[in-house]
Amino acid sequence: MIYKGYEAVVEYDEEANILHGEVLHLNDVITFQADCTADLENAFHDSVDDYLAFCAENHREPEKPYTGKFPLRMPPELHREITYAAKKKKESVNNFIIEALASYTTKK
Repeated sequence: MIYKGYEAVVEYDEEANILHGEVLHLNDVITFQADCTADLENAFHDSVDDYLAFCAENHREPEKPYTGKFPLRMPPELHREITYAAKKKKESVNNFIIEALASYTTKK
């Protein structure tokens, strides 16, 4: 389930006989529950809207899941080497780093 950029996963709680959901990829915790699937989407939307309202009332920026922006600091020497390697491949430093990270993570 996705709503306003927030993604949730839902599980069935057999003991309580309810559907329980949680928004993924945040440090903040956003949960919701419903007795039936017909009410599940509204419960999810209400929880996200409540979270956004809470943040607004408290003058706090709401967390956003994975914006695609990743601030990175590195030693100047490594920066120079990455820039040189990217130029040799005729691509941007950004694309070079994305390819390197993707290559590393798919090896696991």
